[in-house]
Amino acid sequence: MKRLIVLILFFIGMSETSFAQKDPLNHEMIFVEGGTFKMGSKSGEDDEKPVHSVTLSAFNIGKYEVTQAQWAAVMRSNPSHFKDCEECPVENVSWNDVQEYIQKLNAQTGKKYRLPTESEWEYAAKGGKSSIGFTYSGSNEMNAVVWNTENCGGKTHKVGGKQANELGIYDMTGNVWEWCSDWYDKYNSFKETNPTGASLGQYRVERGGSWNSYAEDCRAAYRDRRTPDKGYDNGGLRLVLPVE
Repeated sequence: MKRLIVLILFFIGMSETSFAQKDPLNHEMIFVEGGTFKMGSKSGEDDEKPVHSVTLSAFNIGKYEVTQAQWAAVMRSNPSHFKDCEECPVENVSWNDVQEYIQKLNAQTGKKYRLPTESEWEYAAKGGKSSIGFTYSGSNEMNAVVWNTENCGGKTHKVGGKQANELGIYDMTGNVWEWCSDWYDKYNSFKETNPTGASLGQYRVERGGSWNSYAEDCRAAYRDRRTPDKGYDNGGLRLVLPVE
């Protein structure tokens, strides 16, 4: 009888896991407690300076990058270059494409998903209030947390395949670049609270590095930018859900 009960519980657990994986509108979120952190890097690229103090309110951020299955369920298409991998991150999506996806997702779910601001992204990548100060998101050992040109085999990988960071978030550095909501601009030196970036610009911010990035570009403080109307086979997204 005891063995029968164990088997029943096992299959119930398997059923719940499969259901969760097959629900493409279910974006598992991690709560990030608000706080103040030092944004940027003294030893990084010029656009990572000056290091400055940023205070953020609490928010929820995606535990994983948005997958191809999640994108296809909303958009009814899969633009990714690396297809046949539903649990791999969607890529080849422009910033403008992402805005359309979020609009449709919110209409279907009744929620208020959005892209993270650049400061929210870096705060979460560095571990928020639990930060240990790692170079990459979750470790100083690149291979523990990053899929990049040195270990990826020339392609993206299923989300969550590496070690999580201090907050339990996966793939914030490596796998695919992640769009942020901000226009790309220089940093300010003064203290900021919940900054949203410049009001206008030419490029939108991307963060985190990707499958074809070198180690330097996968640091938690590294910044990149691209025009919002183009998608690339190394660029995807992660969602934020505001705390209500």
